[in-house]
Amino acid sequence: MLQNLIELDRELFVYLNGLGSENWDDFFVYITKQLNWWPYFLLLIFLLLKKITPKQFLLLILVLAVFFLFTDQMTNLIKNTVQRFRPVNDPDLKDMIRIVKGSNSWSFFSGHASNSSGSTLILFLILRKYYKYAFLMFLFPLLFAYTRIYLGLHFPGDILAGYAFGLMSGFGFYKLFCYLNTKYKLTDKQNKNAFI
Repeated sequence: MLQNLIELDRELFVYLNGLGSENWDDFFVYITKQLNWWPYFLLLIFLLLKKITPKQFLLLILVLAVFFLFTDQMTNLIKNTVQRFRPVNDPDLKDMIRIVKGSNSWSFFSGHASNSSGSTLILFLILRKYYKYAFLMFLFPLLFAYTRIYLGLHFPGDILAGYAFGLMSGFGFYKLFCYLNTKYKLTDKQNKNAFI
């Protein structure tokens, strides 16, 4: 059963990776770097500061920092335990796929997927009350994680596992944010219980 899933994962990767084109390579190399999303992050900061207090914003920054530290460390622990080759380093696939970017680290599971999906969930759960189209934020982790398949750095299963871990972790850290927000009474009177 597990071997069948692994084979299906590899076949799906070969198909999705093969959809790429040299005309788009530079674009996907650019958007796979977190820092290149700075206009999007500035927009989120602007939207947050319009709706939450400065103290809540500082708490959110702290919670997100701990979230990223947690997911990065767990991702590295699991990668070093499972030791799955990245597609670009898989000897059985190297001649069948488009290799746009290389990496020597392990593949399972995707830190990009876990970080982007979990942080997006935290922000979505905070902003959903204020913005009707807040769900569009989930386009970010979808596109961001797809770059990893496009570039040959992750299998789809790595992405899905990263999403699952990120969403579970993100929900837990959102609950931590709500708890600390209530405990330290950071919510103003107009927005009482805004995030719960």
